[in-house]
Amino acid sequence: MILFIKLLLAHLLGDFIWQPNSWVSDKEIKKHKSVFLYLHILIHGLLAAILVWEIRFIPYAVLIAVTHGIIDLIKLNFQQPKTKRSWFITDQIAHIIILIGVVLLYENKSIINFWQNNEFWILLTGILFVTKPSSIIIKTIISIWSPENENTHADNSLANAGNYIGILERLFVFCFILTGHFEAIGFLLAAKSIFRFGDLKEAKDRKLTEYVLIGTLISFGIAIISGLVVQALILQSL
Repeated sequence: MILFIKLLLAHLLGDFIWQPNSWVSDKEIKKHKSVFLYLHILIHGLLAAILVWEIRFIPYAVLIAVTHGIIDLIKLNFQQPKTKRSWFITDQIAHIIILIGVVLLYENKSIINFWQNNEFWILLTGILFVTKPSSIIIKTIISIWSPENENTHADNSLANAGNYIGILERLFVFCFILTGHFEAIGFLLAAKSIFRFGDLKEAKDRKLTEYVLIGTLISFGIAIISGLVVQALILQSL
């Protein structure tokens, strides 16, 4: 675990702290012809080698640097202005996967052992369930109600903001349940109520208030139940 933490720190330093915006712009314009791309790759390799500080890790540091450069080149050549966000997320996920693979190789651990970990699959299923599947379930349940002010307020809100807020709040509640911080759930619910109070007050629509309240309670309920079920299944699998 400490090896992965060190490599993650090297990645954060190389990709965010010690990579100026001018380097990013130059890479996007010149792509493989940019000097800063190769300097960026070199920094990642050096950081990994220095933070781990073991002679036998040097080939793995080179592997990290090379794969980092390949991933960055793929992103630079295929991303468009409209797809920058998607490519950024994909790029970061790919880098993390490479780091995990290097740790498994260096510590001579088989990916099969990780793949057969029951706790991992239970946790992954729980996390996945409280995201988009839960959003669809909640939307289906409350679709029988349609507040009069819903369309009026839609124009003033960000696209899909409500959906993302719901997913984030369920993930927070899910984590709070698994870590035993039940008081944080009350804080989150209170915080959301405060932010929502202004909108509901301006709306002066009882239907909208009830609609929001039902959706919130169902969302929190699903997250709490999911967290408790996952917690019970993990304890049972130990």
